Amino acid sequence: MRVMIEMKPSWNLVADIGGTNARFAVLLTGEANHLCEFHYSVEQQPQFQLLIESLMQQIAGTTGWSHPPSKVCFAVACPVDMDPLVITNCPWQFSRHDLQQTLDCDNILIINDFAAMAYGVQAISDADVTQIGIGRAIVNKPIAILGAGTGLGMAALIPGSSRYQVIETEGGHADFAPLNDLQIHINETLKKEYGHVSLERLLSGPGLLNIYKALAGNSSDKQRFQQPRQLVEAALHGRDETALQVLELFSEVMGAAAGNLALTYGARGGVYITGGVIPRFEQLFIASRFRQKFEDKGRFRPYLSNIPTFLVTRDNLGLFGAAMSLNTTE
Repeated sequence: MRVMIEMKPSWNLVADIGGTNARFAVLLTGEANHLCEFHYSVEQQPQFQLLIESLMQQIAGTTGWSHPPSKVCFAVACPVDMDPLVITNCPWQFSRHDLQQTLDCDNILIINDFAAMAYGVQAISDADVTQIGIGRAIVNKPIAILGAGTGLGMAALIPGSSRYQVIETEGGHADFAPLNDLQIHINETLKKEYGHVSLERLLSGPGLLNIYKALAGNSSDKQRFQQPRQLVEAALHGRDETALQVLELFSEVMGAAAGNLALTYGARGGVYITGGVIPRFEQLFIASRFRQKFEDKGRFRPYLSNIPTFLVTRDNLGLFGAAMSLNTTE
């Protein structure tokens, strides 16, 4: 009598965890395309451990798989060389040991969220990006990635003998360098509140509100917006001139920061702009002085004018990059 043994599918779990949202995806081992995704609001999930337990129950209910994943990659918005991991701009923290216990998986990879972005950038297509300005990427030259979400992330890809090496950074916490009187005013205003004014204090979702408050000064409008999306909507629908000014200033500062990053890494392979903030006002950003400020580096304007800048329009780049990072080790 022949006994039929049902083979359980080998599957992987990937995550992109930021300060506002946590996204998880299930995929078959060796694949980059997700079978299903699960999205959670950080605000609505106070305990990370309980969230993971609930996630595994949802996965079992959706896929019918109750066995643990073969491999796991969590991309998290914080430095990853510590334990427990404390996610920046987020109340969550967790240890590798507890995560291994909960998932019943020893093969767990923890990477920075912008390392995941960098892995993803290597594999996206032309349909996933919009080029801003001129310039042409040079093959096998460094690539820079930066993007605004709840915080500001930065990373780089450095060509090696057989593949690109991902360079994780915390460049979003570098000093904001004001370039004109208005930016000096914003810097001084934010310094009174935060002490140290990093790029992230302006180039992020909360940064939009910081800029608005600095521009509004002591007026009654200072507390008008509670969420970045409210500010963006008001600007796009012509309901608030100061909000529109915020988006233009944000775009200019992003251009200057992107140009600095391009110079730092010699990123003649291109600069990629990611994150969840800019897609909310994509057309305004493309039409802004972002590219002008990117190139505005004095004697090195000709150097930067040849470097292309791309706005990534793919909305799950972090999850895709986490999957790609696993596939490089399979």
